Amino acid sequence: MTENSSQQPASNPELPTTYAPADVEGKLYERWVERGYFEADEHSDKPPYSIVIPPPNVTGSLHLGHAFEHTLIDALVRRKRMQGFEALYQPGMDHAGIATQNVVERELGKEGKSRHDLGREAFVERVWQWKNESGGQISGQMRRLGEGVAWSRERFTMDEGLSKAVQTVFKQMYDDGLIYRAERIINWCPRCLTAISDIEVEYQEDDGELVSMTYGEGDETIVVATTRAETMLGDTAVAVHPEDERYRHLIGKQIKLPLTDRTIPVVADHHVDPEFGTGAVKVTPAHDPNDFEIGNRHDLPFITVLDERAVITVPGPFEGLDRLEARSAIVAALRAEGRIVAEKRPYVHSVGHCSRCKTTIEPRLSLQWWVKVAPLAQAAGDAVRDGKVKIHPQEMEKRYFDWVDNLHDWTISRQLWWGHRIPVWYGPNGEVVCVGPDDEAPTGEGWTQDSDVLDTWFSSGLWPFSTLGWPERTDSLAKFYPNSVLVTGYDILFFWVARMMMFGLYVNDGVPPFGTIVLHGMVRDEHGKKMSKSFGNVVNPLDWMDKYGSDALRFTLARGANPGTDVPIGEDWVQGSAKFSNKIWNATRFALMNGATIEGELPPAEEMSVTDRWILSRLNKTVADVDAFYDDFQFAKISETLRHFAWDEVFDWYVELSKTTFFAGGRPAEVSGRVLGEVLDVMLRLLHPIVPFVTEALWTALTGRESIVIAEWPADSGFRDDAAEKEIELVQQVVTEVRRFRNDQGLQPGQKVPAELTLTGTALAPHEAAMRQLLRLQPAGDGFHATASLPVAGATVALDLSGTIDVAAERKRLTKDLEAAQKEKAQATGKLGNEAFLAKAPDNVVDKIRGRLAKAEADIERIGAQLAALPQS
Repeated sequence: MTENSSQQPASNPELPTTYAPADVEGKLYERWVERGYFEADEHSDKPPYSIVIPPPNVTGSLHLGHAFEHTLIDALVRRKRMQGFEALYQPGMDHAGIATQNVVERELGKEGKSRHDLGREAFVERVWQWKNESGGQISGQMRRLGEGVAWSRERFTMDEGLSKAVQTVFKQMYDDGLIYRAERIINWCPRCLTAISDIEVEYQEDDGELVSMTYGEGDETIVVATTRAETMLGDTAVAVHPEDERYRHLIGKQIKLPLTDRTIPVVADHHVDPEFGTGAVKVTPAHDPNDFEIGNRHDLPFITVLDERAVITVPGPFEGLDRLEARSAIVAALRAEGRIVAEKRPYVHSVGHCSRCKTTIEPRLSLQWWVKVAPLAQAAGDAVRDGKVKIHPQEMEKRYFDWVDNLHDWTISRQLWWGHRIPVWYGPNGEVVCVGPDDEAPTGEGWTQDSDVLDTWFSSGLWPFSTLGWPERTDSLAKFYPNSVLVTGYDILFFWVARMMMFGLYVNDGVPPFGTIVLHGMVRDEHGKKMSKSFGNVVNPLDWMDKYGSDALRFTLARGANPGTDVPIGEDWVQGSAKFSNKIWNATRFALMNGATIEGELPPAEEMSVTDRWILSRLNKTVADVDAFYDDFQFAKISETLRHFAWDEVFDWYVELSKTTFFAGGRPAEVSGRVLGEVLDVMLRLLHPIVPFVTEALWTALTGRESIVIAEWPADSGFRDDAAEKEIELVQQVVTEVRRFRNDQGLQPGQKVPAELTLTGTALAPHEAAMRQLLRLQPAGDGFHATASLPVAGATVALDLSGTIDVAAERKRLTKDLEAAQKEKAQATGKLGNEAFLAKAPDNVVDKIRGRLAKAEADIERIGAQLAALPQS
């Protein structure tokens, strides 16, 4: 387990008495970057390990979700780097089409201008200016968090190289018939003034109204119901089920459409559910996806009645009204004609909203560019089914398959100016030319480029290979593609992960973009509630880093990272992690002051004390456990294992048990000093990927070497000593039991008590001095009178508590507690003995009562022992 000797020893710096993260973290990070520790060499002979950062929006700043995800990625990469891999943590940002355009348009609005005042070219220049001056603040915040990314490789989805990748993929898919242009119903945001894809629509329960109204006249009257009365101006049919006897006589007839001078047909369509509502539905093909399909099947006209801002365009009394204003006005007009049969308010139903601006989306007939996803989605699903790609945790596979197996064609065009402009030109005579990055765009009178840009997810879907120089066959691509692992939230499994899978397999000859997908949950507040500005529970991670240090935040987040589950976090937990950093700092300072060293080989086992052999055995088991947990992406278990080992076993037991050895000096102290140095060396390296700053400061002080970042990852040496572990377990039993007794008797932790230890014939005898030190036990001395005797682990600890406690009051308190425990036992026993109760009670209730019984029995035994140990007078 000895660290890489290739690093040159340096002077051993003296550690300050207290750990101040603000004085340490920034300087260390800049030193790491200056020395190039995080850079990745595509020409290296080392095996590759690569992970891309899920590219944050250029408009964004670090939030707890970023800090959580980035901590996990950074931990994986740092460990692999220490294991000898050529590790690449790829940084970069997404141009975030809609979000960025909105930011710059708001700035223009403050100047009394719109993007149309500038024109397209000048507006795009303005966005680039904003990006260069104000965008990307998250990069600096990532440095604060300590992320070991290869900054020289930082990419932006609108970079020249990535733009070439986008154009190449578009051209290839267009030529293969996988990209096409068609007029279909799309999700339209009247606020952002662009199409959005299905996965960018958030559905929520809204209060609306359900209005039932009559179409037609006399015997040819039919009742339809709708939540969107304003769209009735665009109705071109009423549909009924072909086998619905109620309407068979109307099928094929023309009926009067209210408030218009039009008549519309009644059509028979199997899509209609005769059991729902009246069994008749209005058909508005230009404003509803289901109606669109009915319209195609029956060759109905497609009449658009709302413009891009959801304002009525039909000439007449409703023209110019917003959709909500028109809804009320049309219902009022229908009511005046006596056509309203029923009105239900509020009518709660699921309504789609734009995921960015929260505006209610409008289904709208529109000419857009689409990706034919069926063959791509099939390949993306098969890659997981065939085992080429593993999803962790495995139970998340179902969500993945539910999505990729049911994908609809993807709307990729956006009516924006900021983004990758669609590389298609239209000629004066109807020509359509798709231009690749090496093609010359057509010129001449009448040729124009498509005005739309591509969905942001199109370019970010190329991220695992476009950042490596594709479509050029670069050395970086050969070295680092496919990526080793993808770490991302389950919430963008559909947005991003599926896109990358489809594109990666398509352009790289069936090679998936990564071997493993690790899905994590969402960060929530300490009560498990979603963080939201409206809830007032959003936390700026920079505030906690300022207050407690970046390591404290990282460790807290990693401790909560159980696979695929959400992560609650509160300030108290970050504060607790800061105490852990301080504990490591103070204990290492003590160790250095008492001879801890890594110089020379470890002494032979026969020279070591039992305590030395115990901690080395525990150390190697910890190394093995941590490696297993890393391989299974169990970050919470990694963190808890290391915390328990460091705080409990090393600091609270080994150091304390060894103090008498250190104070005595001589060869045993030298041996224990070397063992303690070994333990700290390995422990700090194990901790480093999660808490990089404090471990760097301590490890370089301990070893005198250059940096823990480039140190070797510890290996399990195989050393085990079960006998030593059992012996120290006996010591721990005695100390724990006596401490519990002292606490029960109300003794202060530092209060010394005369005691006599009978250890003859047990393995405990060599540890008497250490146990006395830990338990604050004085020698028996003259006048010793054993008032309490504790038999534990084959030994006896006799205590003289004369004058230390009020025996009568303590006996009275314990007797009262014993009676309460006995009463609890009787009640639980009675219920569990009642067959009628057991037959009716749910299993969880019965289990709870069994737990109460077990606790009561344990309390009776414990309190009885305390009473027996009390003096009799």
